[in-house]
Amino acid sequence: MNRIDGKFEELKKNGKKAFIAFIEAGDPSLEITGELVLALEESGVDIIELGIPFSDPMADGVVNQKAADRALKGGTTLKKIVSAVERIRQKTNIPIVLFTYLNPVFKYGWDKFVKDIKNAGIDGVLVLDLPVEESKAERALLLEKGIKIIYLLAPTSTDDRVKLVCDNASGFIYYVSRTGVTGQKESVEQSVKPSVEKIKKYTDVPVAVGFGVSRPEHVKEIGKYADGVVVGSAIVSKVEENIGKSGLVSNVSRFVKTLTNVL
Repeated sequence: MNRIDGKFEELKKNGKKAFIAFIEAGDPSLEITGELVLALEESGVDIIELGIPFSDPMADGVVNQKAADRALKGGTTLKKIVSAVERIRQKTNIPIVLFTYLNPVFKYGWDKFVKDIKNAGIDGVLVLDLPVEESKAERALLLEKGIKIIYLLAPTSTDDRVKLVCDNASGFIYYVSRTGVTGQKESVEQSVKPSVEKIKKYTDVPVAVGFGVSRPEHVKEIGKYADGVVVGSAIVSKVEENIGKSGLVSNVSRFVKTLTNVL
């Protein structure tokens, strides 16, 4: 069984929700990324999203843009990230999803990409700018190897699009809680709960909510109706605050624990 499916089944059986943590691979180094994955798991994280740094991250706010820039300047590449996951897999079975734009994968080559990430132990892929309508071939390649392809839905998604994504979803559906880019916000949009409830009418695939989720009260609120909560910018910001400090990993994991504790 794919690790993502296994994790959601385990959580559901225990009446719990998934905490999904996003970090930018290679920020500030791939060595520290590996340490962070292990520490975040210890802090209660259920699924890791590894961001693939890209020079034109259209869906990302300033915090994640800066993280991608730091990773790229440090020489991080998709090939190096795949190798890093191979090393991480020797120490943990936590589900890992690659969160990427299409360009790095297109350059890598889809056939080689799917083969290599399968061998590395990557469980899912979310390609932000590859819509469901244009991903039939890529979806088939991934699913043939047992790798989930994760799609986005947003407040602007029509009923027809919600149905289309639900019909083709695997792993989990990532619901973008608001229009705009990633970043920390004061509160959760009131439209999120009814939107998640609408999506769940069309599918049994878990629904996770992200974008703007940064505080324990956000996590607790979303956990009441969604199957998972995604926190990214708040964690990436904590990484940035601690770059150059000996306690980077412990400080980040301590912060994340304040979020996982409320689920």
